[in-house]
Amino acid sequence: MRLDKLDLNLFILFDALYQERSVTRVAVLLNLTQPAVSNALARLRQAFDDPLFVRTPDGMAPTPVADNIVGDVREALALLRRSAGVNARFDPATSEKTFRLGMNDLAEFLLLPGLRAIVSEQAPRLSISSYYVSRDGAAEELKAGRSDLLLDAPVFNARGLEQQRLGEFPYVVAMRRGHPLARRKLTEKAYLQGEHLHVSSRRRGRGQVDIALHNRGARRRVVMRVQNYLVAARIAQQTDLLWTVPRVLLPLLDLAWRPLPFAVEPLVWHLFWHGNAEGDPASRWMRERLQQLVTGVMAH
Repeated sequence: MRLDKLDLNLFILFDALYQERSVTRVAVLLNLTQPAVSNALARLRQAFDDPLFVRTPDGMAPTPVADNIVGDVREALALLRRSAGVNARFDPATSEKTFRLGMNDLAEFLLLPGLRAIVSEQAPRLSISSYYVSRDGAAEELKAGRSDLLLDAPVFNARGLEQQRLGEFPYVVAMRRGHPLARRKLTEKAYLQGEHLHVSSRRRGRGQVDIALHNRGARRRVVMRVQNYLVAARIAQQTDLLWTVPRVLLPLLDLAWRPLPFAVEPLVWHLFWHGNAEGDPASRWMRERLQQLVTGVMAH
């Protein structure tokens, strides 16, 4: 490949197409005609000897070659922008950007209704796409631009990522209304004698509560392990299983609860993004909105 034959703007277009997955949207975003975008893509394909993007029912899907180079392209563009003191402009009132947020269903349940209200008022043309991101692939997901931001507990290797602490949520023990333990003080003995429900996207591994109990020389009996919180809430409503859950969720569910009879570290949420996006005004705008929402949720 001859770099001297490539225009820097081709890489800007590559980055935009990787994010937007639409020639039409890229043309609007970069103030180009659709034929100009197609011609630029043809030059990129020739330079890399690869299609780079292929048409699918869901838009222009990147090829493995595009997936492999996007991280380096974004890093190089970010470095050039920082060196030139230039950041992409972002006007929430007119932006048609799609923010890709990595979060679990608890974060979706607590934050996305409020985020939609903010976006509807401040950024009516902006879109949100939320999905689960594996912790093992989080850094690469952010570096490659497949996700803009990731909300998670700080329990994985965040090397190369920027982060900020959003807030923390204490745990309580939830149970169905009418549960034998719902109207009396919950002791550690009664807690350990009960059968438990646990939420985790992983197939195995201990949660925060199990680690705390292990440190006390104790162990609870988890008889059901599910992937998301809303399913767990439904199960807890219809069985005698005990569910140790962040208290912030309880006002939204038809469940009784009792305080935990032993100390457990709260659930902590951090927001992660790649260093390439540190100075990006769009990323900063969304980070501020998410911090605002988490602060509001914690206050209730």
